[in-house]
Amino acid sequence: MSTPVAPAATTLKKTALNATHRALKAKMVDFGGWDMPVEYPGNGGGLIAEHNAVRTSVGLFDVSHMGEIQFRGPAAMDAVQYITMNDVTKLKDGQAHYSALLTPQGTFVDDILVHRLGQNDWLLVVNAGTKDKDYAWIRQQLGGRPGVHISDYSPHYSQIAVQGPRGLDTLRKLTKVDLAAIKNYWFTWGTIAGIPNILIARTGYSGEDGFEVYIPSDQATTVKMWDALMDAGAEYGIRPCGLGARNTLRLEAGMSLYGHEISEEINALEPGLDRFLKIDKADFIGRDALLAVLNSGGPKRKIIGLEMIERGIARDGYPVLDLDGKEIGVVTSGSPAPFLKTNIALALVPLEVATAGSDVLVQVRANQVRAKQVPIPFYKRARNKPMQPAL
Repeated sequence: MSTPVAPAATTLKKTALNATHRALKAKMVDFGGWDMPVEYPGNGGGLIAEHNAVRTSVGLFDVSHMGEIQFRGPAAMDAVQYITMNDVTKLKDGQAHYSALLTPQGTFVDDILVHRLGQNDWLLVVNAGTKDKDYAWIRQQLGGRPGVHISDYSPHYSQIAVQGPRGLDTLRKLTKVDLAAIKNYWFTWGTIAGIPNILIARTGYSGEDGFEVYIPSDQATTVKMWDALMDAGAEYGIRPCGLGARNTLRLEAGMSLYGHEISEEINALEPGLDRFLKIDKADFIGRDALLAVLNSGGPKRKIIGLEMIERGIARDGYPVLDLDGKEIGVVTSGSPAPFLKTNIALALVPLEVATAGSDVLVQVRANQVRAKQVPIPFYKRARNKPMQPAL
């Protein structure tokens, strides 16, 4: 009888900043196959300090694990239009928008950002844990289509996000680019910290103003950019921020997360992303299924916002009950909200419950904890500094 062979341990992927995170004593976790910082506990830090730094000043995120897929060629725009739910014909050169790749059933392959570099040149930014799946799916749907060349450029980019009301002040120290002239969900190219040809996008996943910069993925260049940004933001109390704060920030801002509010079991009409779904545009994958849902009376479920009235934290996956104790839905995302100082959640429930706006119960371990419905987003930036996703 032969000796069984143990399966080989999976080697985690590392961004060019991995050694930097470890030198900062970050708590590291396996995130979608990547070795990523969840928080930086030292020097009075940790998730809450990181979260509040972004809300009140500036924080720095390594998001180099995200995927970048490029479409090029005379048929590139038509290909992106067919494979995404938003209307790319409305974008101008240097503009981006939020969108999604949908299945033929109208559910989510992934949510993405689409950047128009030019009429024949498009960059799609996809989630880290789904990048390989997304790329294979795109190739499957569009393989053989003439006039478009699709490439996975993820290995060539590092991506750093500078988020918070002091993000512009931090970044402007390092560049001659007129950052204030870059509108929300627009981008340009420029030199930062002496590094040329950087894509500078006024985008982010925190609910605050900020920028995401795309730089060459070699370690020396990436570390140079990170260190320059940390030095430039020092006077504002800049903090390195991990995935923990990224999640609580996006939850306060009511932003969806793949595998939670959006998935292959949730259709594009259920999470409240209707403004990004252009059902009347030319044919796109998922359109027929979503039209059928609309023609049959609309979606039967909806994502709602909850604030806990009683003591307890609604965690992802916890059952949602009506006041009689009958299970009616599920928490898709939930946690304490550090800036709002309350416990919040997003939950998928029947449409009639969402429409009624009634209180519900969340099964928190052995306890049924009461929660009230509240508008999404839970947190909004000040009106004089609007930062909502472009339609």
